[in-house]
Amino acid sequence: MLNTTEKLVSALVKITETSYAINISLPDIEIRVLAVGPNSFLGKTSVINTADAQMEIDLIGISKSEMNKGHAAVSFVSYTNIPSMLNRSFNSETNMEQTLMSTLVSATLPKTTNKTLNKPVNFTLKHTPILNPDHIPSCVYWKETEWVVDGCTLIKTNSSHSVCSCDHLSTFALIMQINPTQSDQLIVLLNTTFVAVGLVFLSLALLTFAIFRGNPRVTNPALINLCISLLLAHLLFLLTQHFLQYIQPKQLVCALLAGVLHFLFLSAFVWMFIEAVLLFITVKSLSKIRSKQKEALIMRCLIVIGYGSSLIVVGMSAALGPNGYGSDKCWLKEDRGFIWSFLGPVYFIL
Repeated sequence: MLNTTEKLVSALVKITETSYAINISLPDIEIRVLAVGPNSFLGKTSVINTADAQMEIDLIGISKSEMNKGHAAVSFVSYTNIPSMLNRSFNSETNMEQTLMSTLVSATLPKTTNKTLNKPVNFTLKHTPILNPDHIPSCVYWKETEWVVDGCTLIKTNSSHSVCSCDHLSTFALIMQINPTQSDQLIVLLNTTFVAVGLVFLSLALLTFAIFRGNPRVTNPALINLCISLLLAHLLFLLTQHFLQYIQPKQLVCALLAGVLHFLFLSAFVWMFIEAVLLFITVKSLSKIRSKQKEALIMRCLIVIGYGSSLIVVGMSAALGPNGYGSDKCWLKEDRGFIWSFLGPVYFIL
């Protein structure tokens, strides 16, 4: 049905030198079409409204692509009867009960050659039920046979509306997770407990290194930096997940925390690798006399490698995929393979 509607809407689009809009309102569907040409006087951001939704898109920026030659068109369709048909098709990592809480909206770029978005598109969706403050809505899009949470980020929400920012066009909606099962609550409790226990022992390890810092048989700079990376990473992870409902709507903060977590966890794996290399060298050189000055110089170089290599990976990832940080859990987004900016170095180290 979605594909058929998209084809019918595409047939409405005609090439224009200025701009024109088409509005169709029926009991179960609302269609809005906006087309621009080289001589259009529209502003950079085009706002398209239906009764229950709104879309903000830089259509002029898309039209200025070399392939589009000044022409572009966007369709915005709002459905009111489809949500009940798709309500249970969710791609979720938990067993929480989930329900659609908005009308479906579909956005496409019909008869537009280059469909690359210059800027993320913002969708404002009206809640169909009254939103409980304890429930967190999620922005999702329809991918062939199921709802997928990656690709869109919730940037603002209140009791009646939510705003989603998406880096592509598709069919979108809001879902709400309610009534967590006992097993879900147990997993959250165990996760929090184990991370907290880990933080205690990491703190004790650092305290031990601090007390015996003058003893070369105890002090190990590689392990110290490993403990620091793990301690900061798990502490930030615990705080982020605990305050997720307050952090998630703030897209920039969520993405920044994801970048810091990426750096800290990568640093931990790099220091694991350095420790393994140092152990190997130590075993191979047991009979050799070691120079303390030389060891100090080597350790300074290792600190640069331990943190510098992680910083380079995070910097390159942010430069190549600036929208890859800030998933619904304030971590790396899994769409477009961005998660491999973390998994790739980890697999290499292992």
